[in-house]
Amino acid sequence: MLTPSQITEFQQKLAESKTIAVCTHYNPDGDAIGSSLALRSYFTSHGFEVKCVIPNNMPEFYQWIPGADTIINAQKSLKEAKKILQEADILFLVDMSAEHRSGIDIENILLETSAYKVLIDHHPNPAAQCALIYSITSSTSTCENIYLFLNEITNKPFLNKELGICIYTGIITDTGSLSFACNNPETYTLLAKLMEIGIDGEEIHRKIYDNYSENRIHLLGLSLNKLKVFPHLGTSYMYLTQKEMKTNGFKEGDTEGFVNYGISLKGIFFTAFFNEREKRIRISFRSKGDFDVNRFAQTYFNGGGHKNAAASYHYDTLENTIQYFEEIIHKHPELIRGLIT
Repeated sequence: MLTPSQITEFQQKLAESKTIAVCTHYNPDGDAIGSSLALRSYFTSHGFEVKCVIPNNMPEFYQWIPGADTIINAQKSLKEAKKILQEADILFLVDMSAEHRSGIDIENILLETSAYKVLIDHHPNPAAQCALIYSITSSTSTCENIYLFLNEITNKPFLNKELGICIYTGIITDTGSLSFACNNPETYTLLAKLMEIGIDGEEIHRKIYDNYSENRIHLLGLSLNKLKVFPHLGTSYMYLTQKEMKTNGFKEGDTEGFVNYGISLKGIFFTAFFNEREKRIRISFRSKGDFDVNRFAQTYFNGGGHKNAAASYHYDTLENTIQYFEEIIHKHPELIRGLIT
């Protein structure tokens, strides 16, 4: 929670400001987009000029979210994105624990800006250089923390349908449609409030999860066909090559959620999904129960995230990366043995 002095300081900065920028992490997901646009919705309605910047393309199935058409993509409009971030009076960093999560094109701008910087996040160990850090790791999502933050800085009702759609999107996408990291009664109290103001959860779910391209389904089929399972280790993994993605017209977001199929198997408590990119391998990790994939990602792949969901980049070939992963799980069966005995 914010202290009274933090609230006063932030409100004073608001009173002195006209422009607000919001920036999130590379490869923005539903929580990143939702939290960015939630802040845009709130502060725009209070008379501020608000612009959201994303480092690269967002998935097509998030482009219906209110305000998504106003987002500046730094990959396509780097000069404009830099200008927005450099000239903002207040800069919000959302859903990323440190500036480097934004990618090499804009990391230094985030570090060097003279704007009053505010971090709103839910990842462990926030390291961003911000004047104000609002990070609650026990919440479902950064979107839930956006609601909590706004609830602390104002004593007036602020929820409306546009803002609620953004918050709801982040909550359901960061919990796998309320299937993990969501055992907090407060979360369901918030969801009830969103229903009361007219949020159609079923419609939002359809727009996200029933709005995929044919190419995505082909890629999923290829991934599932290469599923490898180690029953005695409670572990599985899948992978896609860069050639397979190019052949099937890959777009950012097409492989989002693929990793969850590997954890859906009976007796499997830990899974990984390897996605071959240009000069690096993107790895997604998921787990059930007490196995901490955040710690695993940090220890072996210089990555991070949450207890049951994490990610990293590995700078090697796909073949070597998978071989390294297999060596780890076979040399250290104690990592998960306690979960399957």
